[in-house]
Amino acid sequence: MNGGEKTLFPRGDENPFGEFFVGQSYLKMLTTEGVPIGNVTFEPGCRNHWHVHRAAEGGGQILLCTSGRGWYQKWGEPAQELHPGDVVVIPANVKHWHGAARDSWFVHLAVEVPGDGTTTEWLEPVDENQYQRLP
Repeated sequence: MNGGEKTLFPRGDENPFGEFFVGQSYLKMLTTEGVPIGNVTFEPGCRNHWHVHRAAEGGGQILLCTSGRGWYQKWGEPAQELHPGDVVVIPANVKHWHGAARDSWFVHLAVEVPGDGTTTEWLEPVDENQYQRLP
């Protein structure tokens, strides 16, 4: 993951959506046909901004955690620690963020659930003080 560890899928290049992340992430699209699936790698401390996967019908995202330790948080709820094998189903129109723990790389597959009128709305960064309080 950090250059010396073997990973399940290729790490990919610097994430083209990096402006919506704190820290460095990498993206390798595994497929863009049918159901888009991206392998997202987060360096320690990297996380994306709050965001919403908008859809008129269907939509949302599924995270399949493959390596490291990370976090997922739905707006208004406590952050949930993530480990390899964890699956997070994020319904459409739910504000959330996800990323690595401060001391660990983190990798997940991001599965985009097909739907009508799907877009991603990027919002504010995660509050730094709240993130730093996570174990």
